[in-house]
Amino acid sequence: MAWMRAVTGRMKSDYMYSVGIVYNTFPWAEATASQKAKIETLAQAVLDAREAHPTSCLADLYDPDTMPGNLRKGHAALDAAVDRLYRLAPFASDRASLRPLRGIGEPARGQRCPPEQTHRSKSELVGLTSWAFRMTSAAL
Repeated sequence: MAWMRAVTGRMKSDYMYSVGIVYNTFPWAEATASQKAKIETLAQAVLDAREAHPTSCLADLYDPDTMPGNLRKGHAALDAAVDRLYRLAPFASDRASLRPLRGIGEPARGQRCPPEQTHRSKSELVGLTSWAFRMTSAAL
């Protein structure tokens, strides 16, 4: 939620989620092949946990009061792996979680911007969703 609140706007009181503004602009840290593999495995575990509850809609699955334990654990593990791409210690606040994102992916002064990334992998999107959920839960 911290990233989304930093880069998007609102319509009335609702945030405007957008692939082009929120998800595709998230500055992923450089990751080793083993870190990427671990995040992909953990992202798949989140998807598997969702599929284990076929009668639940996303609103039910992500209700902080009724979220299934396997999904909550899956997101916690994924969040920890994504956080470790940026620093070893957990972030103290939403604001602190934004600090390491500054400057990642920005061109050096005087250089042209690279073409905009238009597609994220499934594991990156699940990772972002997990990160956003954690930030939402922390704010409640």
